Amino acid sequence: MGNVLIVVETHNGQLRTASLPAVTFGKQLAEKAGGTLSLLVVGNNVAGAATEAAKLGAAEVLVAEHPGLEHYLAETWAPVVVKAAKEKGATVIGATSTSTGKDLLPRVAALLDAGLVSDVIGIVNATTFKRPMMAGNVIATVEVGTPIIVATVRQTEFKPALADGAAAPISKVDATVPSDTRAEFVGVAESKSERPELTEAKIVVSGGRGMKEGKNFEQVAALADLLGGAMGASRAACDAGMVPNDLQVGQTGKVVAPQLYIAIAISGAIQHLAGMKGSKTIVAINKDPEAPIFQVADYGLVTTWEQAIPALMEEIKKLKAAG
Repeated sequence: MGNVLIVVETHNGQLRTASLPAVTFGKQLAEKAGGTLSLLVVGNNVAGAATEAAKLGAAEVLVAEHPGLEHYLAETWAPVVVKAAKEKGATVIGATSTSTGKDLLPRVAALLDAGLVSDVIGIVNATTFKRPMMAGNVIATVEVGTPIIVATVRQTEFKPALADGAAAPISKVDATVPSDTRAEFVGVAESKSERPELTEAKIVVSGGRGMKEGKNFEQVAALADLLGGAMGASRAACDAGMVPNDLQVGQTGKVVAPQLYIAIAISGAIQHLAGMKGSKTIVAINKDPEAPIFQVADYGLVTTWEQAIPALMEEIKKLKAAG
C-alpha cells in the first residue's frame, strides 16, 4: 500500500487553481498504489484554502500553519513537507510543476533520499511515469526505483480536480520552522494586472518576434482584454525586450493549455510549441504559409498581424453587441 501526499499551493489565503491537476494525479496514483490521498496546505492564515481543499475528494487535509511559513522559502517549507510525509507514511509526494513546485520538491527529494521525476504527464503504474523530453518530441517512460518517490506534475496534462462530495477532515501538523536556516524572506515585487494569470487563463493571446517592436504588443493586449484572456509571448519577443520575460510561453517559459490559444506572428519554434500545444483550440496568424505553427493549429490565417488583429477585434465586438 502506498499513500500519496500532494502539496497544494495558496495565494492570498486561497487555493491556487494550478494545484488542482496535481490533486487529480494524486487520486489516480493512490488508486493504483492501493493507498490514501492526503493534501498538505503550508503557510499562514490558510484556513480558507484548507476548506477549499477539503472538498476535492482526498481522504484528509493537513494544515501546517506558522507565521514563519507565510512567505514561501524552500529551506523552511521542505522540512515541514518531509515531516508530514513521514507521519502519514507517504511513499509518493507530489505537487504541480509551478515555479514553487519545481523549487520545493527537489529539496524534499534530497531530504528523503528519494528519486525525483519531473513534469509527469501520465501514470503507467505506481512506480512508473511518462514525462516529455526534447521539447516534447520524445516521451520517456521512467521507473523510479527508490522506496519513496517525489514527482512534479505538468498541470496541462491532468484535469483539474473538482469540488464534489463530502468535505474531508482537516487536521493540523507540526509546523516548526528551522532556526538554522540561512535564507531570509526580504520581499516580493508582484506585478499587478487585470488580466488572469497566464498559466490559469482559459484564453491566451500570444505575440512573437513578428510583432517587430514592443509598442505593437498593445494590439495583442487589446485583443486579449477584449476576449477576457491573458497575454503571452514567444521567447524571441521576450529576448528582444519587446515584453517582460514573465509573459514567455514555451519550454523555458510557462506551459499553458487554455481552451483557446491565439498565436500571432509566432513562427512556431519547437521550444514554443512545447509550451502550448496542449491547448484545446489553437488559432495561428502568420504571413508565412510555411510557418511551423500551422502544423499544430486548428485554424490558420495567412496574413499580417496589422490586418488580422483589427478585423478580428471588429468581428468580436459585433458578436458581443449582438448578445
